[in-house]
Amino acid sequence: MSDLQRMLDDIKTEVNLTRHLIGKNALDDRVMAAMKQVPRHKFLPPNVRFLAYDNGPAPIGAGQTISQPYIVALMTDLLNTKPTDTILEVGTGSGYQAAILSKLVQQVYSLEIIEELAIEAHRQLKKMGYNNVEIKTGDGSLGWPEHAPFDGIIVTAAAPHIPQPLIDQLRAGARLVIPVGLPYNYQELMVVEKKANGKIDARSVLGVSFVPLTSSSYTETTCKDSDLGDRHYE
Repeated sequence: MSDLQRMLDDIKTEVNLTRHLIGKNALDDRVMAAMKQVPRHKFLPPNVRFLAYDNGPAPIGAGQTISQPYIVALMTDLLNTKPTDTILEVGTGSGYQAAILSKLVQQVYSLEIIEELAIEAHRQLKKMGYNNVEIKTGDGSLGWPEHAPFDGIIVTAAAPHIPQPLIDQLRAGARLVIPVGLPYNYQELMVVEKKANGKIDARSVLGVSFVPLTSSSYTETTCKDSDLGDRHYE
């Protein structure tokens, strides 16, 4: 069995174990196909690539991690995407989640507050041909209003509360998937749906553990090819 197939089987096992929490026996076929198509090891530093297809998080530098494959797949599934969607990701990290989303939607906008991660993710995504992803360095809790409203928003770090700008930038009928809770404490993976009348329906799916969402004053920097320098991972 290949490492990739082992990862996919682990995701299916986790879904089965948590089916009473997530309310389904299997994730969407499109999501699982995207998980199969995107090579996770390409988004890890060389020294930890041996962890690429384990069903757990892995360090990517700057004190950040790439999420557990099951959680990536589950959060993507919970967004309930369509091929014509425009999605906002808060917390680019390695770029892996953006790559998964790029297989499922028309356009992904991704915000990363740590510039070195934003630049490296941009470089890797462009190198691999994921051309429907745009990355900007900035405070993700503020969203990206120039491209709003979004057909879905996914947050890959835990916030102490749901940022109001993200709700404001969500299209009616769309979903925000976000871990909510204190750093290094109990957190809940939440699905927030904005109704046609503007009201919010929020539900907790399951307990999770994410690095904290960083929010501060910042200077926006949109990644361009000229930013890449000679940074390179084999």
